[in-house]
Amino acid sequence: MRKLKLDELNRPSIAEFQEQDKLPVVVVLDNVRSMHNIGSIFRTSDALAATAVYLCGITAQPPHREIEKTALGATQSVTWQYFSNTLEAIKELRADGYKIVAIEQAENSIMLNEFTPLADEKYALIFGNEVNGVSDEAMQMIDTCIEIPQFGTKHSFNIVVSAGIVLWDFFAKLIS
Repeated sequence: MRKLKLDELNRPSIAEFQEQDKLPVVVVLDNVRSMHNIGSIFRTSDALAATAVYLCGITAQPPHREIEKTALGATQSVTWQYFSNTLEAIKELRADGYKIVAIEQAENSIMLNEFTPLADEKYALIFGNEVNGVSDEAMQMIDTCIEIPQFGTKHSFNIVVSAGIVLWDFFAKLIS
């Protein structure tokens, strides 16, 4: 088996990417502190054609060298917006018809494998701070909460791993 070369991957240009159909998902980063995590989420959002990334609170914004180390240019392809706090982002998304979904371990959460996104809905997926998770204020404003099933001794995934799992799940359920 031969690995494909970069020019054989037929990736769209940034302009073509910005015009193509997107996964009806906005990724909301609620006070994410690591710039490497932010950059990696941009890259994952590009790979799965998320609609946008919303950066909230202490979440750093491009351009920044530490974000670009892992984003590898995805900050230029993925639409993004900054909000001084997550509640502002949620209010705007709700006004635009998005269903607000926290990715968190919480009472009455729905396990990801049991959640079926609807093709005619738009979703805002909130990923929280690496230590504290989704803020209590944001949790008061959500429509539902999705939890990723876990079976080991650790109590959480890294935020980038969580974003990759959930975005792929939405992609697989909505696009394929």
